[in-house]
Amino acid sequence: MTLKLGVNLPQTQPYDYAHDVITFARCAEEIGYDSLWALERLLKPMDTSGVHGLYGVPDLGWPEQYGSVADPLIVLAMAAAVTERIQIGTGVLVPPLHLPVRLAKALAALDAGSGGRLIAGLGVGWSIDEFAATAPRPFAERGAALEEFLDVASAVWGPDPVTIDTDRFSVAPAQINPKPGRRIPVYLGGNSRPALRRVARRADGWLPSAIAPSAVRNGLEQIRQTAAEHGREPESISCVFQIAYGSTAEVPTLGRQPYTGSVRQLVEDIAALAEAGVHHVYVSLPYATTDLKSLIGAAEELHEAVRGAGL
Repeated sequence: MTLKLGVNLPQTQPYDYAHDVITFARCAEEIGYDSLWALERLLKPMDTSGVHGLYGVPDLGWPEQYGSVADPLIVLAMAAAVTERIQIGTGVLVPPLHLPVRLAKALAALDAGSGGRLIAGLGVGWSIDEFAATAPRPFAERGAALEEFLDVASAVWGPDPVTIDTDRFSVAPAQINPKPGRRIPVYLGGNSRPALRRVARRADGWLPSAIAPSAVRNGLEQIRQTAAEHGREPESISCVFQIAYGSTAEVPTLGRQPYTGSVRQLVEDIAALAEAGVHHVYVSLPYATTDLKSLIGAAEELHEAVRGAGL
């Protein structure tokens, strides 16, 4: 099976939202990419001390681009409006930051409006600052909040009348439309044991990042074993992998971290991911460039290299 290849949309500064998102979406489809992705980042705190650091790591600075991330659902709607074939995905969206019924309806509308092209990549989130700004539930309850969203989305995306009765939200029998264009595939992020168990129980697939191919293989084995224990078909669970790619410069082989270096080196890593069981990879190319022309060139180079390697 041919590996699916995707790329992130240019949804941060210094890119021009009004022009670059639309132009790049069209170009990516013409090049032959299978998917376009957008992430969610609500804000970038000025203070990164203590628990405010990146991923909650004390004093770890956030990428500068995180201060200018456009809303992923709006960006994906823009891309869907000017394309016909290419899939669109959230990588990742954080449901615990949202009211579940409203978010489920928005995702249904995006899928319906795109002709059934949405992949819902979801995560629990990690930023205390973002939770303080907007989350309906405390940071410590983010796992439960994601589980609640999955329950709510299943109802909202299903047939009318919709009835919802959770500890925090209720919907008496009601019509909630539009419905998705088809059943929206749900991929859950995270590398922790609870996250892997949640994938096994609730998701169509796993959406990891920043781990070596060997860790991906091990994670998929754990997920599929747990899925079987819950009566699911293990091989029905697939894997989409997100690569944050920050530079195209060659890196010495000795001591090289995965997903760094030249395009040739990156293709070697992508091949290793495919061997580990990944069926779909998307790359955050916008972080490796600062203007649209360079971004399109990088996208062309990467696509040609991956397909030229027989992947």
